[in-house]
Amino acid sequence: MSRFDVGTAHPARRYNYWLGGKDNFAADRQSGDAIAATFPGIRDSVRENRRFLRRTVEFLAREAGIDQFLDIGTGLPTADNTHEVAQRITPHARIVYVDNDPIVLAHARALLTSSPRGATAYIDADLREPSKILEAPQLRATLDLRRPVALVLLAVLHFVHDDRDPYGVVRRVLDALPAGSYLVMSHATYDLVPPDKVATLEAQSGGQWRSRSRAEFARFFDGLELIEPGVVPIGDWRPEPGTERPDPAQIVTYGAVGRRP
Repeated sequence: MSRFDVGTAHPARRYNYWLGGKDNFAADRQSGDAIAATFPGIRDSVRENRRFLRRTVEFLAREAGIDQFLDIGTGLPTADNTHEVAQRITPHARIVYVDNDPIVLAHARALLTSSPRGATAYIDADLREPSKILEAPQLRATLDLRRPVALVLLAVLHFVHDDRDPYGVVRRVLDALPAGSYLVMSHATYDLVPPDKVATLEAQSGGQWRSRSRAEFARFFDGLELIEPGVVPIGDWRPEPGTERPDPAQIVTYGAVGRRP
């Protein structure tokens, strides 16, 4: 059976639609519009998540000296992908992308346009099966796992339900990375969503995602050294000076960066 199912909304394609992209189908647009009707801030939320990616990668490349990135749940290529942000600062940076959407795979060549001094690779795999990622030849051919790596998990863990052991999955990948590695994560939350809208959003999601509270999100960083300002709404994580911070109630996404000691 083909993995392409254009009749069912897919998170990566719906995200692409909210960002204004063209790599989506009618089911993705219908689902996206239904969610936006209940929660109009969703488009601002996905855009803010891209800004969070840029700021965190800039911090890691410029201030933390990280030149290796493992980006899981990559999504469809768009502006300022991880390798583009990192290699503007560190041209020799090396990035491995991972996603399980066949449409992302079809567009993966756009994620492989590395600078001549750096390198990028793509693994077709699912975060919920970390062994496939860690054993993929592209991983060790591209990254030196004896040196620190930034594990990037943006807007992906809310698609891993509790019965798939999300905390254990993240820990297994982190345990394969050396001391000095970093975890970058963002995650949807209902903490700031009016209670009367939560049930509607849950119904519209079709059970695709699992919102988590601030405490549940912070648990992913147990044992790590949180980088200031810690666990915050993504718009509050080191915003650019002079920019207006978005209303957290419209973004409903937590973000954080932690370092493995």
